[in-house]
Amino acid sequence: MKYKVLGNTGVIVSELCFGSMGFGGTEMWKNVGQIQQKEADNLVSLAIDGGINFFDTANIYSNGTSEQILGKALGAKRKDVILATKVRGRMGKGMNDAGLTRVHIMKQVDESLKRLGTDYIDLYQIHGFDKLTPLEETLFALDDIVKSGKVRYIGASNLTAWQLMKSLWISDKYNLNKFKTLQAYYSIAGRDLEREIVPLLEDQNIGLMIWSPLAGGFLSGKYRRNVLPKEESRRKDFDFPPVNKEKAYDIIDVMDEIGKTHNVSVAQVALAWLLHQKAVSSIIIGAKNENQLKDNLKSVEINFSPDELKKLDEISSLSPEYPQWMVNFMQQDREY
Repeated sequence: MKYKVLGNTGVIVSELCFGSMGFGGTEMWKNVGQIQQKEADNLVSLAIDGGINFFDTANIYSNGTSEQILGKALGAKRKDVILATKVRGRMGKGMNDAGLTRVHIMKQVDESLKRLGTDYIDLYQIHGFDKLTPLEETLFALDDIVKSGKVRYIGASNLTAWQLMKSLWISDKYNLNKFKTLQAYYSIAGRDLEREIVPLLEDQNIGLMIWSPLAGGFLSGKYRRNVLPKEESRRKDFDFPPVNKEKAYDIIDVMDEIGKTHNVSVAQVALAWLLHQKAVSSIIIGAKNENQLKDNLKSVEINFSPDELKKLDEISSLSPEYPQWMVNFMQQDREY
């Protein structure tokens, strides 16, 4: 395992983060995974033995069951890992049982602490934007729970560039704790993040955590052009995140070729490509079983040649869009 500093926190985390969205498997989450306590105990133990010291979950995953299972699986090892969870989603039928209000945040941080069986959360992340709640209210509430000792750092997830930058400005203006990380979708088949958000993260020194690095299983190696997966796939009932499938098939062809050169799987190539991206701090892997986890763990060992990286970049690169093509054009006379 290799390790990186998480943003500007000074905290050292493994390049692979274990995501427990598949723990519990109730309601809509059953399409992601239905891992129960015994299997979760084994996977968490294998992850730690493999060098992973970073674990991520959210209160809404199986309506809190994921947090409960993860907390029990970590047990006494909790003190040796960096533990992250999230808040925003609906956790009850009441009018105020969702969002990023002070009311919801204060209630949910205590509930998450109970379910996780811990007295502090290392990284507490907002799970998305709440259009009904001013960012100021959310950030003041988050600042209070950091100062209370319940939370060490705060992070964001699924924000646009302007929402994240505005949040940083508000925190700076009022001397509040700032978001240290962004958790976002990024894969070799979905590089949209590179347009605005990656430059922002690099400029502000914010850590980047990746969710769905295999594009919801599309880059797992099961999918090939005109070939249906031989085994069950979560995309069968939950075709998410959106993928340009024809372009993704072209990318998979190149990854397959490079994978054979290294004697590794397509999934390992997809993960390794992300690990070669400067902005990435840690990739969240959500293995359903022991074999998947072991396969994912090997991705940190892959080193691409410059030619291989060039091939992967060319086949997966974003099409030029305004204003970026104009920004690049205007820089021509400023390169030395």
